[in-house]
Amino acid sequence: MILITGHRGFIGGNMMRAFPDARGYEWGDGKVDLTGISRVIHLGAITDTQCDNWSLLAERNVNFTRELLHDCAERQIPIQIASSASVYGSGPVFREDAAVFPLTDYAISKRIVELYALDRKWPMPVQIFRYFNVHGPYEDNKSQPSPHTRFLRQAAALGYIEVFEGSEDIKRDFVPVEEVIRIHRRFFDLDVSGVYNVGTGTATSFMDVARAVAAETGVDIVEVPMPDIKGYQRYTCADMTKTYAALSQGDGQ
Repeated sequence: MILITGHRGFIGGNMMRAFPDARGYEWGDGKVDLTGISRVIHLGAITDTQCDNWSLLAERNVNFTRELLHDCAERQIPIQIASSASVYGSGPVFREDAAVFPLTDYAISKRIVELYALDRKWPMPVQIFRYFNVHGPYEDNKSQPSPHTRFLRQAAALGYIEVFEGSEDIKRDFVPVEEVIRIHRRFFDLDVSGVYNVGTGTATSFMDVARAVAAETGVDIVEVPMPDIKGYQRYTCADMTKTYAALSQGDGQ
């Protein structure tokens, strides 16, 4: 049986639908029970990228993950941990062995977990996935919905779509949640540990997403001033070389 932490969130909810034999865990459920668990997918965390409450981030993102790692180690249970492309900061290289520049407390909390996991030898696979911008169904459970979902909501509620000025030059790697789940599933069979990007390797502008939604809904696009957002990434694009290489080795096993 698989244990999925953060199972009521956007990605976690989709994971639960993909793995019907999974058991869910949420913060506040008490001590994690690993009885009968053969694998852990750890998604649970403070996911607000603008959260500046360090004590909360340390407690839920860092300390909880450390404890879970050691609990899995005692039972030699493989664990997959959700990290974030936010650790790269402004880039410009989005490759796992490149220098990283986390610009927010949230990104720093994710990087601390990565370093803690990477600096130790574990008796089981520890696979850390740096998610890029994940989108898909059931985003009602997502604290910060994807541009596509946000634009659809604006079209319905406002009759138009708002994009930041200069959105033509703001590009992100938007990865479908179905692809995220597919990569998790395929890594089940790989006896590897480390950090792996989870994206598409393609960057799409926010304006292009807005145009697609505008064409779909028949509404206009309105440009609004860009607010001051701490650690805002104007460009992300996953280098998927390492991830695809690992998956290709798995295909050859």
